[in-house]
Amino acid sequence: MWQTIKQIPFWQKVLAGFILGITLGVVLGESATQLKPLGDLFIAAIKMLVAPLIFCAIVVSITSLGGEVSLKRLSFKTLAMFMLTGTIASLIGLTVGSLIDMGGNLELATTEVRERNIPGFAQVLLNMVPVNPFASLAEGKVLQIIVFAALVGIAINQIGEKAAPLKRTIEAGAEVMFQLTRMVLQLTPIGVFGLMAWVVGEYGLSMLLPLGKFIAAIYIAALIHIIFVYGGLVKFAAKLSPVQFFRKAMPAQLVAFTTASSFGTLPASTRATETMGVSKKYGAFVLPLGATMNMDGCGGIYPAIAAIFIAQIYAIPLDMTDYMLIAVTATIASVGTAGVPGSAMVMLTVTLGVVGLPLEGIAFIAAIDRVIDMMRTATNVTGDMMTAVVVGKSEGQLDEAQFYSSEDVDGSEATS
Repeated sequence: MWQTIKQIPFWQKVLAGFILGITLGVVLGESATQLKPLGDLFIAAIKMLVAPLIFCAIVVSITSLGGEVSLKRLSFKTLAMFMLTGTIASLIGLTVGSLIDMGGNLELATTEVRERNIPGFAQVLLNMVPVNPFASLAEGKVLQIIVFAALVGIAINQIGEKAAPLKRTIEAGAEVMFQLTRMVLQLTPIGVFGLMAWVVGEYGLSMLLPLGKFIAAIYIAALIHIIFVYGGLVKFAAKLSPVQFFRKAMPAQLVAFTTASSFGTLPASTRATETMGVSKKYGAFVLPLGATMNMDGCGGIYPAIAAIFIAQIYAIPLDMTDYMLIAVTATIASVGTAGVPGSAMVMLTVTLGVVGLPLEGIAFIAAIDRVIDMMRTATNVTGDMMTAVVVGKSEGQLDEAQFYSSEDVDGSEATS
Protein backbone atom coordinates (compact mmCIF):
# COMPACT_ATOMS: atom_id res chain seq x y z
CA MET A 1 0.00 0.00 0.00
CA TRP A 2 2.66 2.49 1.11
CA GLN A 3 4.88 1.45 -1.79
CA THR A 4 2.02 2.11 -4.22
CA ILE A 5 1.48 5.60 -2.77
CA LYS A 6 5.20 6.38 -3.10
CA GLN A 7 5.03 5.51 -6.81
CA ILE A 8 2.33 8.13 -7.49
CA PRO A 9 3.87 11.24 -9.12
CA PHE A 10 4.25 14.08 -6.63
CA TRP A 11 2.19 16.57 -8.61
CA GLN A 12 -0.70 14.10 -8.65
CA LYS A 13 -0.53 13.80 -4.86
CA VAL A 14 -0.66 17.59 -4.54
CA LEU A 15 -3.54 17.84 -7.03
CA ALA A 16 -5.43 15.12 -5.15
CA GLY A 17 -5.02 17.06 -1.89
CA PHE A 18 -6.25 20.20 -3.65
CA ILE A 19 -9.39 18.53 -5.05
CA LEU A 20 -10.18 16.64 -1.83
CA GLY A 21 -9.82 19.84 0.18
CA ILE A 22 -12.31 21.69 -2.02
CA THR A 23 -14.72 18.74 -1.94
CA LEU A 24 -14.59 18.45 1.83
CA GLY A 25 -15.02 22.22 2.20
CA VAL A 26 -18.23 22.06 0.13
CA VAL A 27 -19.58 18.98 1.90
CA LEU A 28 -18.76 19.95 5.50
CA GLY A 29 -19.17 23.70 5.15
CA GLU A 30 -17.96 25.70 8.15
CA SER A 31 -16.93 22.51 9.95
CA ALA A 32 -14.16 22.10 7.39
CA THR A 33 -12.36 25.10 8.91
CA GLN A 34 -11.27 22.74 11.69
CA LEU A 35 -8.77 21.30 9.21
CA LYS A 36 -6.94 24.64 9.03
CA PRO A 37 -4.20 23.45 11.48
CA LEU A 38 -2.99 21.04 8.78
CA GLY A 39 -2.41 23.99 6.50
CA ASP A 40 -0.98 26.09 9.32
CA LEU A 41 1.54 23.36 10.07
CA PHE A 42 2.63 23.28 6.45
CA ILE A 43 2.96 27.07 6.23
CA ALA A 44 4.88 27.20 9.53
CA ALA A 45 7.31 24.57 8.25
CA ILE A 46 7.85 26.53 5.05
CA LYS A 47 8.33 29.82 6.90
CA MET A 48 10.95 28.08 9.03
CA LEU A 49 13.01 27.56 5.86
CA VAL A 50 12.64 30.92 4.13
CA ALA A 51 15.12 33.25 5.90
CA PRO A 52 18.11 30.85 6.18
CA LEU A 53 17.38 29.39 2.73
CA ILE A 54 17.38 32.80 1.06
CA PHE A 55 20.52 33.97 2.85
CA CYS A 56 22.56 30.86 2.06
CA ALA A 57 21.20 30.55 -1.48
CA ILE A 58 21.89 34.18 -2.44
CA VAL A 59 25.44 34.10 -1.04
CA VAL A 60 26.22 30.82 -2.79
CA SER A 61 24.61 32.11 -5.99
CA ILE A 62 26.78 35.24 -6.11
CA THR A 63 29.99 33.44 -5.17
CA SER A 64 29.32 30.71 -7.75
CA LEU A 65 27.98 32.60 -10.76
CA GLY A 66 31.46 33.50 -11.91
CA GLY A 67 32.83 36.79 -13.12
CA GLU A 68 31.34 40.21 -12.45
CA VAL A 69 30.40 40.65 -16.12
CA SER A 70 28.36 37.42 -16.09
CA LEU A 71 26.56 38.47 -12.92
CA LYS A 72 25.74 41.90 -14.35
CA ARG A 73 24.44 40.40 -17.58
CA LEU A 74 22.28 37.89 -15.73
CA SER A 75 20.91 40.62 -13.47
CA PHE A 76 20.10 42.88 -16.42
CA LYS A 77 18.33 40.12 -18.37
CA THR A 78 16.38 39.01 -15.30
CA LEU A 79 15.18 42.54 -14.45
CA ALA A 80 14.36 43.25 -18.10
CA MET A 81 12.18 40.12 -18.18
CA PHE A 82 10.39 41.24 -15.01
CA MET A 83 9.62 44.65 -16.52
CA LEU A 84 8.49 43.16 -19.85
CA THR A 85 6.05 40.70 -18.31
CA GLY A 86 4.86 43.32 -15.79
CA THR A 87 3.97 45.71 -18.61
CA ILE A 88 2.13 42.99 -20.54
CA ALA A 89 0.29 41.92 -17.37
CA SER A 90 -1.06 45.42 -16.72
CA LEU A 91 -2.21 45.71 -20.34
CA ILE A 92 -3.97 42.35 -20.16
CA GLY A 93 -5.63 43.43 -16.92
CA LEU A 94 -6.90 46.65 -18.48
CA THR A 95 -8.18 44.82 -21.56
CA VAL A 96 -10.05 42.10 -19.65
CA GLY A 97 -11.40 44.58 -17.10
CA SER A 98 -12.72 46.84 -19.86
CA LEU A 99 -14.43 44.01 -21.74
CA ILE A 100 -16.32 42.59 -18.75
CA ASP A 101 -19.10 44.55 -17.04
CA MET A 102 -18.27 43.76 -13.42
CA GLY A 103 -20.43 46.48 -11.79
CA GLY A 104 -23.86 46.19 -10.27
CA ASN A 105 -25.56 46.39 -6.91
CA LEU A 106 -23.42 44.44 -4.46
CA GLU A 107 -24.78 43.61 -1.03
CA LEU A 108 -21.68 42.42 0.73
CA ALA A 109 -20.62 43.05 4.31
CA THR A 110 -17.96 45.69 4.01
CA THR A 111 -14.64 45.58 5.77
CA GLU A 112 -13.21 48.69 7.33
CA VAL A 113 -10.66 50.24 5.00
CA ARG A 114 -7.92 52.38 6.41
CA GLU A 115 -5.71 54.51 4.27
CA ARG A 116 -2.23 53.03 4.27
CA ASN A 117 0.91 55.05 4.82
CA ILE A 118 2.81 54.52 1.57
CA PRO A 119 6.53 55.30 2.01
CA GLY A 120 8.30 57.54 -0.48
CA PHE A 121 10.93 56.31 -2.93
CA ALA A 122 13.84 57.43 -0.73
CA GLN A 123 12.34 55.65 2.28
CA VAL A 124 11.87 52.47 0.24
CA LEU A 125 15.59 52.52 -0.61
CA LEU A 126 16.52 53.12 3.04
CA ASN A 127 14.28 50.26 4.16
CA MET A 128 16.23 47.88 1.91
CA VAL A 129 19.37 48.30 4.04
CA PRO A 130 19.27 46.21 7.23
CA VAL A 131 20.30 48.16 10.31
CA ASN A 132 20.66 44.87 12.13
CA PRO A 133 21.08 41.89 9.75
CA PHE A 134 20.37 39.40 12.54
CA ALA A 135 17.10 41.15 13.35
CA SER A 136 16.20 41.07 9.65
CA LEU A 137 16.82 37.31 9.61
CA ALA A 138 14.81 36.79 12.79
CA GLU A 139 11.91 38.93 11.57
CA GLY A 140 11.93 37.49 8.05
CA LYS A 141 12.45 40.83 6.28
CA VAL A 142 13.25 39.20 2.98
CA LEU A 143 14.33 42.23 0.95
CA GLN A 144 16.82 43.20 3.66
CA ILE A 145 18.06 39.61 3.82
CA ILE A 146 18.61 39.63 0.06
CA VAL A 147 20.57 42.90 0.20
CA PHE A 148 22.74 41.70 3.09
CA ALA A 149 23.34 38.29 1.48
CA ALA A 150 24.28 39.96 -1.81
CA LEU A 151 26.79 42.21 -0.04
CA VAL A 152 28.27 39.22 1.82
CA GLY A 153 28.61 37.30 -1.46
CA ILE A 154 30.30 40.25 -3.20
CA ALA A 155 32.66 40.71 -0.23
CA ILE A 156 33.61 37.02 -0.28
CA ASN A 157 34.43 37.28 -3.99
CA GLN A 158 36.57 40.37 -3.41
CA ILE A 159 38.50 38.89 -0.47
CA GLY A 160 39.22 35.65 -2.29
CA GLU A 161 41.20 32.86 -0.62
CA LYS A 162 41.05 34.30 2.90
CA ALA A 163 37.24 34.06 2.83
CA ALA A 164 37.27 30.49 1.49
CA PRO A 165 36.39 28.90 4.90
CA LEU A 166 33.32 31.13 5.24
CA LYS A 167 32.35 30.37 1.63
CA ARG A 168 32.55 26.63 2.25
CA THR A 169 30.55 26.97 5.48
CA ILE A 170 27.73 28.85 3.77
CA GLU A 171 27.79 26.36 0.87
CA ALA A 172 27.39 23.54 3.39
CA GLY A 173 24.58 25.49 5.03
CA ALA A 174 22.88 25.86 1.66
CA GLU A 175 23.03 22.09 1.07
CA VAL A 176 21.52 21.47 4.50
CA MET A 177 18.70 23.92 3.73
CA PHE A 178 18.09 22.25 0.35
CA GLN A 179 17.74 18.88 2.09
CA LEU A 180 15.40 20.37 4.71
CA THR A 181 13.38 21.80 1.85
CA ARG A 182 12.99 18.38 0.28
CA MET A 183 11.85 17.00 3.64
CA VAL A 184 9.28 19.74 4.25
CA LEU A 185 7.90 19.45 0.71
CA GLN A 186 6.73 15.93 1.51
CA LEU A 187 4.02 17.64 3.58
CA THR A 188 2.70 19.55 0.56
CA PRO A 189 -0.31 17.33 -0.27
CA ILE A 190 -1.47 17.40 3.37
CA GLY A 191 -0.93 21.16 3.66
CA VAL A 192 -2.77 21.88 0.41
CA PHE A 193 -5.65 19.66 1.54
CA GLY A 194 -6.01 21.50 4.86
CA LEU A 195 -5.74 24.97 3.34
CA MET A 196 -8.29 24.39 0.59
CA ALA A 197 -10.78 22.79 3.00
CA TRP A 198 -10.44 25.86 5.23
CA VAL A 199 -10.77 28.41 2.40
CA VAL A 200 -13.92 26.82 0.97
CA GLY A 201 -15.39 26.18 4.42
CA GLU A 202 -14.66 29.74 5.57
CA TYR A 203 -15.92 31.63 2.54
CA GLY A 204 -18.35 29.16 0.99
CA LEU A 205 -19.31 29.12 -2.65
CA SER A 206 -22.47 31.22 -2.19
CA MET A 207 -20.56 34.20 -0.78
CA LEU A 208 -18.45 34.36 -3.93
CA LEU A 209 -21.42 34.63 -6.30
CA PRO A 210 -22.05 38.41 -5.93
CA LEU A 211 -18.45 39.05 -6.87
CA GLY A 212 -18.28 36.28 -9.42
CA LYS A 213 -17.60 38.52 -12.40
CA PHE A 214 -14.76 40.31 -10.65
CA ILE A 215 -13.17 37.04 -9.56
CA ALA A 216 -13.69 35.61 -13.06
CA ALA A 217 -12.00 38.64 -14.64
CA ILE A 218 -8.93 38.20 -12.39
CA TYR A 219 -8.73 34.49 -13.12
CA ILE A 220 -9.27 34.92 -16.87
CA ALA A 221 -6.58 37.60 -17.14
CA ALA A 222 -4.16 35.55 -15.03
CA LEU A 223 -4.74 32.40 -17.10
CA ILE A 224 -4.24 34.34 -20.33
CA HIS A 225 -0.99 35.72 -18.96
CA ILE A 226 0.23 32.34 -17.70
CA ILE A 227 -0.67 30.31 -20.78
CA PHE A 228 0.05 32.72 -23.62
CA VAL A 229 2.70 35.09 -22.24
CA TYR A 230 4.69 32.71 -20.05
CA GLY A 231 4.04 29.69 -22.26
CA GLY A 232 4.86 31.74 -25.36
CA LEU A 233 8.17 32.93 -23.91
CA VAL A 234 9.12 29.35 -23.00
CA LYS A 235 8.16 28.20 -26.50
CA PHE A 236 9.60 30.97 -28.67
CA ALA A 237 12.31 32.61 -26.54
CA ALA A 238 13.73 29.48 -24.90
CA LYS A 239 12.55 27.10 -27.66
CA LEU A 240 11.41 24.56 -25.06
CA SER A 241 8.14 22.68 -24.52
CA PRO A 242 5.53 24.73 -22.62
CA VAL A 243 3.71 21.48 -21.74
CA GLN A 244 6.81 20.11 -20.02
CA PHE A 245 7.34 23.44 -18.28
CA PHE A 246 3.81 23.54 -16.89
CA ARG A 247 3.92 19.87 -15.88
CA LYS A 248 6.98 20.43 -13.72
CA ALA A 249 5.73 23.82 -12.50
CA MET A 250 2.34 22.53 -11.34
CA PRO A 251 3.32 21.46 -7.78
CA ALA A 252 4.80 24.89 -7.09
CA GLN A 253 1.78 26.57 -8.70
CA LEU A 254 -0.58 24.66 -6.40
CA VAL A 255 1.50 25.56 -3.34
CA ALA A 256 1.41 29.20 -4.43
CA PHE A 257 -2.34 29.00 -5.03
CA THR A 258 -3.08 27.58 -1.59
CA THR A 259 -0.57 29.55 0.52
CA ALA A 260 -0.97 32.87 -1.37
CA SER A 261 2.67 33.67 -0.59
CA SER A 262 5.48 34.00 -3.11
CA PHE A 263 8.08 33.75 -0.37
CA GLY A 264 6.30 30.80 1.21
CA THR A 265 6.42 29.00 -2.15
CA LEU A 266 10.18 29.51 -2.58
CA PRO A 267 11.11 25.98 -1.42
CA ALA A 268 8.61 24.44 -3.87
CA SER A 269 9.55 26.71 -6.80
CA THR A 270 13.25 26.13 -6.11
CA ARG A 271 12.79 22.39 -6.32
CA ALA A 272 10.59 22.73 -9.43
CA THR A 273 13.22 24.73 -11.34
CA GLU A 274 15.84 22.16 -10.35
CA THR A 275 13.78 19.43 -12.04
CA MET A 276 13.56 21.74 -15.08
CA GLY A 277 17.35 21.75 -15.31
CA VAL A 278 17.94 25.31 -14.08
CA SER A 279 21.29 25.48 -12.29
CA LYS A 280 21.06 25.81 -8.51
CA LYS A 281 23.22 28.93 -8.52
CA TYR A 282 21.00 30.81 -10.98
CA GLY A 283 17.78 29.48 -9.45
CA ALA A 284 18.98 30.68 -6.05
CA PHE A 285 19.51 34.12 -7.57
CA VAL A 286 16.37 34.61 -9.66
CA LEU A 287 13.68 33.04 -7.46
CA PRO A 288 14.17 35.10 -4.27
CA LEU A 289 14.61 38.20 -6.44
CA GLY A 290 11.43 37.33 -8.33
CA ALA A 291 9.52 36.78 -5.08
CA THR A 292 10.35 40.39 -4.22
CA MET A 293 10.19 42.16 -7.58
CA ASN A 294 8.29 40.04 -10.11
CA MET A 295 4.64 40.53 -9.19
CA ASP A 296 2.65 40.34 -12.43
CA GLY A 297 -0.45 39.07 -10.64
CA CYS A 298 -0.37 41.36 -7.58
CA GLY A 299 1.03 44.49 -9.19
CA GLY A 300 0.08 44.15 -12.86
CA ILE A 301 -3.23 42.36 -13.40
CA TYR A 302 -4.94 42.92 -10.05
CA PRO A 303 -4.67 46.74 -9.65
CA ALA A 304 -5.78 47.27 -13.26
CA ILE A 305 -8.91 45.13 -12.99
CA ALA A 306 -9.70 46.22 -9.42
CA ALA A 307 -9.50 49.92 -10.37
CA ILE A 308 -11.92 49.40 -13.26
CA PHE A 309 -14.22 47.34 -11.02
CA ILE A 310 -14.34 50.05 -8.33
CA ALA A 311 -14.90 52.74 -10.98
CA GLN A 312 -17.87 50.74 -12.30
CA ILE A 313 -19.32 50.31 -8.81
CA TYR A 314 -19.22 54.06 -8.19
CA ALA A 315 -20.24 54.87 -11.79
CA ILE A 316 -17.06 56.91 -12.30
CA PRO A 317 -16.07 57.09 -15.99
CA LEU A 318 -12.43 56.47 -16.88
CA ASP A 319 -10.76 58.03 -19.91
CA MET A 320 -7.66 57.05 -21.85
CA THR A 321 -5.40 59.09 -19.54
CA ASP A 322 -6.74 57.17 -16.55
CA TYR A 323 -6.05 53.87 -18.28
CA MET A 324 -2.48 54.97 -19.04
CA LEU A 325 -1.93 56.03 -15.43
CA ILE A 326 -3.31 52.71 -14.20
CA ALA A 327 -1.03 50.79 -16.60
CA VAL A 328 2.11 52.70 -15.58
CA THR A 329 1.34 52.48 -11.87
CA ALA A 330 0.46 48.80 -12.10
CA THR A 331 3.68 48.02 -13.98
CA ILE A 332 5.80 49.80 -11.38
CA ALA A 333 3.89 48.01 -8.65
CA SER A 334 4.57 44.65 -10.31
CA VAL A 335 8.29 45.03 -9.57
CA GLY A 336 7.86 46.55 -6.14
CA THR A 337 5.23 44.54 -4.28
CA ALA A 338 6.47 42.37 -1.43
CA GLY A 339 5.73 38.68 -1.93
CA VAL A 340 3.63 38.08 1.16
CA PRO A 341 -0.14 37.53 1.48
CA GLY A 342 -2.26 40.69 1.28
CA SER A 343 0.43 43.16 0.18
CA ALA A 344 -1.38 43.78 -3.12
CA MET A 345 -3.99 45.75 -1.14
CA VAL A 346 -1.33 48.34 -0.31
CA MET A 347 -0.36 48.77 -3.95
CA LEU A 348 -4.03 48.99 -4.93
CA THR A 349 -4.41 52.09 -2.76
CA VAL A 350 -1.61 53.68 -4.78
CA THR A 351 -3.32 52.86 -8.08
CA LEU A 352 -6.68 54.16 -6.88
CA GLY A 353 -5.09 57.34 -5.58
CA VAL A 354 -3.37 58.05 -8.88
CA VAL A 355 -6.65 58.10 -10.81
CA GLY A 356 -8.72 59.65 -8.00
CA LEU A 357 -10.92 56.65 -7.22
CA PRO A 358 -12.36 56.26 -3.68
CA LEU A 359 -10.28 54.08 -1.38
CA GLU A 360 -13.52 52.95 0.27
CA GLY A 361 -14.10 50.82 -2.82
CA ILE A 362 -11.52 48.38 -1.53
CA ALA A 363 -14.07 47.30 1.07
CA PHE A 364 -16.14 45.61 -1.64
CA ILE A 365 -13.32 43.26 -2.54
CA ALA A 366 -11.49 42.98 0.79
CA ALA A 367 -13.79 40.20 1.96
CA ILE A 368 -12.77 37.92 -0.90
CA ASP A 369 -9.18 39.08 -1.25
CA ARG A 370 -7.87 35.69 -0.19
CA VAL A 371 -9.62 33.96 -3.09
CA ILE A 372 -8.14 36.49 -5.52
CA ASP A 373 -4.74 36.44 -3.84
CA MET A 374 -4.39 32.73 -4.51
CA MET A 375 -4.53 33.25 -8.28
CA ARG A 376 -2.36 36.37 -8.13
CA THR A 377 0.34 34.44 -6.30
CA ALA A 378 0.18 31.46 -8.65
CA THR A 379 0.76 33.91 -11.51
CA ASN A 380 3.70 35.54 -9.74
CA VAL A 381 5.42 32.25 -8.97
CA THR A 382 4.89 30.91 -12.49
CA GLY A 383 6.53 34.09 -13.81
CA ASP A 384 9.52 33.54 -11.54
CA MET A 385 9.97 29.98 -12.81
CA MET A 386 9.50 31.07 -16.42
CA THR A 387 12.20 33.71 -16.01
CA ALA A 388 14.53 31.14 -14.50
CA VAL A 389 13.99 28.87 -17.52
CA VAL A 390 14.10 31.48 -20.32
CA VAL A 391 17.01 33.57 -19.02
CA GLY A 392 18.75 30.45 -17.74
CA LYS A 393 18.57 28.88 -21.21
CA SER A 394 20.00 32.02 -22.84
CA GLU A 395 22.93 32.12 -20.39
CA GLY A 396 23.81 28.44 -20.37
CA GLN A 397 22.31 27.96 -16.89
CA LEU A 398 19.84 25.27 -17.97
CA ASP A 399 20.36 21.58 -18.72
CA GLU A 400 17.98 20.81 -21.57
CA ALA A 401 18.23 17.05 -21.05
CA GLN A 402 17.14 17.54 -17.43
CA PHE A 403 14.29 19.79 -18.58
CA TYR A 404 12.86 16.95 -20.67
CA SER A 405 13.60 14.26 -18.10
CA SER A 406 10.81 12.52 -16.19
CA GLU A 407 12.22 13.43 -12.77
CA ASP A 408 9.44 14.55 -10.42
CA VAL A 409 9.59 17.31 -7.83
CA ASP A 410 10.04 14.86 -4.97
CA GLY A 411 13.01 13.26 -6.75
CA SER A 412 11.17 10.21 -8.09
CA GLU A 413 10.54 9.29 -11.69
CA ALA A 414 7.11 10.22 -13.04
CA THR A 415 5.10 7.20 -14.08
CA SER A 416 2.00 8.83 -15.49
